[in-house]
Amino acid sequence: MDSNVKELATEVLPYIRVYKDGSVDRLVDSPIVPPCNEDPETGVSSKDIVVSKSPPISARIYLPKHVEQSPKVPLLVYFHGGGFCFESAFSFVETKYMNRLAKQANVVVVSIEYRLAPEHPLPIGYEDCWSGLQWVASHSIDGGLKDEPWLSTYVDFDRLYVGGDSAGANLAHVILLRAGSEGLNGVKIKGAFLTHPYFWGSKPIGSEIKNNKEREKLATCMIWHLVYPEAPGGIDNPMLNPVVEGGPSLAGLGCSRLLISVAKEDLLRDRGVSYYHAVKKSGWKGELMELVDVEGEGHAFHILAHESETAMKLIQKLASFIV
Repeated sequence: MDSNVKELATEVLPYIRVYKDGSVDRLVDSPIVPPCNEDPETGVSSKDIVVSKSPPISARIYLPKHVEQSPKVPLLVYFHGGGFCFESAFSFVETKYMNRLAKQANVVVVSIEYRLAPEHPLPIGYEDCWSGLQWVASHSIDGGLKDEPWLSTYVDFDRLYVGGDSAGANLAHVILLRAGSEGLNGVKIKGAFLTHPYFWGSKPIGSEIKNNKEREKLATCMIWHLVYPEAPGGIDNPMLNPVVEGGPSLAGLGCSRLLISVAKEDLLRDRGVSYYHAVKKSGWKGELMELVDVEGEGHAFHILAHESETAMKLIQKLASFIV
């Protein structure tokens, strides 16, 4: 055997391979791209910022063209998808998506670069995103840190939103529960959108595969075990299965507006729909809740096929939700 050939520990194809020496091959990552002073398509400016040196958390922040100090604009704190183990806030597809969303919504966006599993297993990603959101919220305090002038100068913190796609939507859900229970430096989250949320569970629902052995081979199961091997309850941990018996009440979601978006051809669709109905039944006292179900499209189509007409329509719908 060639001594230079690395020995495989586990893989979840077509996404990731992990080797016994601890190295990782991420097989579907979009290329990393630099920020831009003025995106030629949208006019949105972006730059990369350091949220924390210890632990190392960074972000890409986006500022639409012609934004002024008065009137100030809403703020979106965003968590990217990728199964907690691949993709980046600095990737081509995420940057393309954020530029378009920032322009359409006329909103400042902070896209958090959290640490990835399996090198940094969950709950590290949850903690990074919470720390990032706390850092952002600290700019609302007069005489506060004011590390980032785009936040302290242009943002109306009474219109703070959080959002994410896939694993990022899962992150947003957990963040909303934490904000509801702990508060956020005196700042209230006005709204949130969860797009194609990565939720799962041991008991099949809707059109999901019923055979347990086949379910265990699905990426939805395998990735969770890879990224959070010590998760209490395994696949039925409330972070992944928010409707599991004994989990935190969804009435505690810390926002007043909520948009859940699913896609008909997405394996995760029924979980998103179930979550929507569970929140409605929970006693959550928000002012607005909406479910968007897109025909003929699959998981994260609005990012992976960002030039399509359907993707443009969904981005516009998300943008119009931010008021």
